[in-house]
Amino acid sequence: MKKVFCLALLAMLSTAALFAQTTDKPFRISGQVKGLRDSSMVLAHWYRSGTQYIPKDTAKIDAEGRFVFEGSKALPQGLYLVLTPKQRYMEFIIDDKQTFSFVTDTASFIKAMKVTGSTENEKFYDYQQALAKFYEEAQAIDIQRKMRSDAVSTAMFNKQQNDLAKKANTLRIDFIANNKGLFAAKVVAANSEPEVPEAPKAANGRPDSIWTFNYYKAHYWDNIDLADERFLLTPVYQRKLERYIKELTVQQSDSLIKEADMLAEKTKASKEMNLYTIYWITSEYERPKVLGTDGVFIHMAEKYYLTGIMPLSDSTALAKVKEKVNTMKPLLIGKVLPPLSVSDTLRRPINYAGIKADYLIVFLYDVDCGHCRKAIPEVKKYMDANRSKGIQILAVPTPNGSPEAWKKLIREFKIQNWINGYDYDFRTDFRHQYDVFTTPTVYVLDKEKKIIGRGVPAEQVGDFIDFHKRQQAIKATTAAPATKKEPKAGK
Repeated sequence: MKKVFCLALLAMLSTAALFAQTTDKPFRISGQVKGLRDSSMVLAHWYRSGTQYIPKDTAKIDAEGRFVFEGSKALPQGLYLVLTPKQRYMEFIIDDKQTFSFVTDTASFIKAMKVTGSTENEKFYDYQQALAKFYEEAQAIDIQRKMRSDAVSTAMFNKQQNDLAKKANTLRIDFIANNKGLFAAKVVAANSEPEVPEAPKAANGRPDSIWTFNYYKAHYWDNIDLADERFLLTPVYQRKLERYIKELTVQQSDSLIKEADMLAEKTKASKEMNLYTIYWITSEYERPKVLGTDGVFIHMAEKYYLTGIMPLSDSTALAKVKEKVNTMKPLLIGKVLPPLSVSDTLRRPINYAGIKADYLIVFLYDVDCGHCRKAIPEVKKYMDANRSKGIQILAVPTPNGSPEAWKKLIREFKIQNWINGYDYDFRTDFRHQYDVFTTPTVYVLDKEKKIIGRGVPAEQVGDFIDFHKRQQAIKATTAAPATKKEPKAGK
């Protein structure tokens, strides 16, 4: 199923710097790469995390390795690549001055690079060339380390490596400080990690790792200008955004919502950064990879899309978002699953409210679904081993198959001891009432029929329930109040 937000993305991209509007200013970038001839080069800008790029121009390489990129409209500003026929690349910063030239060599793009007419790129390559010298020294030290492994030599090589690291850090700090007006300095700064001071001691006498993590996270965004939309045409912002949300934030709806709102607020100074941040987080959690984080999508859709903060392409797209919210909101973790009105093989109504179980698996499937037919034996194996342990299963097919086909499936897989239900009257809109866009769709409910798992892979439903049991046992142990001594009589 295509995501709803694919429709909304088209509207957003018309204003985002990702595909920024161009002006009438021309660009002309001439280059020479010694060692290349009679082929073509591509000028492109980065897209998202640095694994994709968007071509903007191509140029023929002559017999001496010369080529020219040019156009009648200015390029959107950001970090660009010049790609060789073998997909090797050089990076250049495109700012408001888009006429410059460069010469380099295939032996080493960075080491041989000479840029003329662009202060941004002259400084950018001065920094990279100085950094490359440290890298060469580090490689030489590594070679010597492999040849001499005694303790004295190892200590000496470690000191040399540490000294090099300090010099590289000083180079970075000085470059940023001395080139504050350049986007190149912003890019270098944004790639820097927060400097974390020495942590205080924890109760066990060791450095407090929790304090270290909290400090790092609190200062994670210090080095990047979130008001500069040019970062959308670099891999830097996307990588930082993904890491912050996926690795530094607890994958629970409340925690994710808090950080999403924080980032939406931080990026307000740039409309393009703001729109992209909202879009990416919303899209990421529309069909989340982590169970129980669907609430992030609901929050983002209601707060930013349905209020008009995040523009949508047209009324159709808005209606689809509303429909998605209305479908998913009653099905979030912690909500009571709406009762299914189904009957058994003898057309007797199944008393959904009367099903007693510590855990109830609601298995919604399609009789002709190949994945469903592979999953049923796995679920059956678990149910056969755990049916007496307070676990029940209600299996209901969507009305694509006939009652006869459904009964045949029950016999085929020998699942007569499941609670098998069928909607003979076709009253259930499975797509909108239970968010069934793919089959099988699995819900896991507690004894009160509250949803504790939705979208659980059918093959992993047993693992999910076992994990939930362990988590509940841990909570019960840690939440148990300390026993208080009863006061003696008369006191």
